[in-house]
Amino acid sequence: MGEDLDFFFSLVVSGASIGMLYSLIALGFVLVYKATEALNFAQGEFVMLAGFVAAALLTAKGMPVVLALIATIAIMIGFSFGLERVVLRPLLGRPIVAVIMATIGLAAILRGLPPITFGGDTRTVPLPIGDNAFSLGPATIAPIQLYGVIVTLLFLAGFTWFFMKSRKGVAMRAVAENQQVAMAMGINVERYFAIAWAMAGIASAVSGIIWGNMLGVDVQLALVGLKVFPVVILGGLDSIPGAVVGGLIIGIVESVASAYIDPYVGGGTKDFVPYLLMIAALMFKPYGLFGKRKIERV
Repeated sequence: MGEDLDFFFSLVVSGASIGMLYSLIALGFVLVYKATEALNFAQGEFVMLAGFVAAALLTAKGMPVVLALIATIAIMIGFSFGLERVVLRPLLGRPIVAVIMATIGLAAILRGLPPITFGGDTRTVPLPIGDNAFSLGPATIAPIQLYGVIVTLLFLAGFTWFFMKSRKGVAMRAVAENQQVAMAMGINVERYFAIAWAMAGIASAVSGIIWGNMLGVDVQLALVGLKVFPVVILGGLDSIPGAVVGGLIIGIVESVASAYIDPYVGGGTKDFVPYLLMIAALMFKPYGLFGKRKIERV
């Protein structure tokens, strides 16, 4: 009985740590949707691109690690700013489906560029954090996962403070609530759209560094972004706390399901269980656990 509990606890710890890393990717999705109500279907490709940039900079001769990490974040901020200005800003006022199709097309372009630019080989993101696992009772956790959880919590706390306490965050919430009213109050809506995309670029950069170190970087890294959708649907499209809770639920369910169900079905459980939860959420709680219910008059 004790061994079974220890095994289950290990699964929960492992799943929770991976779930927090899912939350960091989902955070970029939520930040954009919260400010612009646009669905960014290229979030996984943003993470992949950041991973390639980090791998290139961290393996460059003479490049200090700290400078390489800062440069990765700066490049992703610039990329997000440019994307918002060139591709998405001209779509303001168009139907939401136009923005969705634009991000889907962007995802396809971003998946095709890395093999041309960086080559087809899997690249590493070397970080000076060691390989010795940390013990948490009967469970162990890899250093990159532990540091990733810490970084995720710091970013979540920072973004939550930004939205709740800072003037720009309050203005961004006003833009998300009603763009026409925000413009009437003198708020530069386009500026806050750009800020939202830049913040998503920061989240993508950090996610790309962490996941690139864990898995290596190639075009397959973009697939980790697919886990964003069950996470944000379950937690709520416009909720930062929902991204955390949704990530934890998905991560733990994946870990437990793969351990207990895979032996009977031959594997692959963690690939479809998150989407079962997503479908259930859409059926019974379509706004997610923490999403804001919107009522429209017709």
